Amino acid sequence: MSKDKVQIFDTPLRDGEQVPGCKLDTTQKLIIAERLEELGVDIIEAGFPISSPGDFHSVSEIAKLVKDVTVCGLTRAVKKDIKVAAEALVHAKRPRIHTGIGTSESHIKFKFNTTQEKIIERAVDAVAYAKTFVEDVEFFAEDAGRTDNEYLARVCEAVIAAGATVLNIPDTTGYCLPEEYGQKIKYLKENVKGIDKAILSCHCHNDLGLATANSISGAINGARQIECTINGIGERAGNTSLEEVVMVLRQHPNLNIDTNINSQLLYSTSQMVSQKMGMPVHPNKAIVGSNAFAHSSGIHQDGVIKQRETYEIIDPKDVGVDQSSIVLTARSGRAALAYRAKNIGYELTKVQLDVVYDEFLGFADKHKEVHDADIHQIIEKSPVDIVSSVPS
Repeated sequence: MSKDKVQIFDTPLRDGEQVPGCKLDTTQKLIIAERLEELGVDIIEAGFPISSPGDFHSVSEIAKLVKDVTVCGLTRAVKKDIKVAAEALVHAKRPRIHTGIGTSESHIKFKFNTTQEKIIERAVDAVAYAKTFVEDVEFFAEDAGRTDNEYLARVCEAVIAAGATVLNIPDTTGYCLPEEYGQKIKYLKENVKGIDKAILSCHCHNDLGLATANSISGAINGARQIECTINGIGERAGNTSLEEVVMVLRQHPNLNIDTNINSQLLYSTSQMVSQKMGMPVHPNKAIVGSNAFAHSSGIHQDGVIKQRETYEIIDPKDVGVDQSSIVLTARSGRAALAYRAKNIGYELTKVQLDVVYDEFLGFADKHKEVHDADIHQIIEKSPVDIVSSVPS
């Protein structure tokens, strides 16, 4: 049975750039956009064209560059925004305008000082106007996570009738629990007239650390687009992490959902985005962090050396990492020391290993990590007669 495809909508060039200090110039954006196309994303949100002349230029240049990916420009539910976005996207082979408005009680009352009915009117007008420029129009219901489901369904139904092809259901504040967000998507699938004419999309933020879980829950309940960023970069605590979504779906084939992403490019793409944006990847970041496939506990190291799958559910090569790392620390056991020593040419007998291990522990207690050069030094200091078979 063929798997359902979830489209990957990548927004590091728009939402990711809203991180303080993560400003990209047009050249950098073009390099990243080209890599995202190679990676296999379906939609690139290239920017917010009306926000600045520089952003307009970047969106326009990306629209000229990529050929097999939809290029999307963000707008508010304002005609001038939409017109400017259409102008920026004029050279795109597959243009999309992404327009929308806040729908939660908080947004309606405090941000817009208006009524639910007026919000629906503005939403419909925005989608209808965008439709005069492009066929592919995505509507976002900002703060949908805190919007009453019945009202949200009414909004969705109205914008579908106006021509929306994608419905973005953002958990803008990262408030929802996974079951709650999944049920919201399910409610819309079951209660919105004409929902078969549009794709439901998840756009989740990570304020409570639940962005990926919420997005997966949304996909399980019928969403077929996930909006995310490489490394999870984004405003405040960040967005849904692209690499996490891709590998969750790959590691759970029983969900019968997959993406078009070439996972072997994930690590190098992560490094590229980190370098261009000046935003280091946390060592413990899932999938692409430097510790994601590193083992320093003796019990874990012994298991991984004997059978990698004992403590790793993902083959590092599947995400573009050469191999797992056995990191030597004071918590490491004899198996790890013997393994690392063998890699640099020392075949230690059990008796020799016991002697060297005592010397190793004394050294490791004084250092955060023991490197290959240190192993040579430790063995030389140990009262054993052994020479490395690997030339130094």
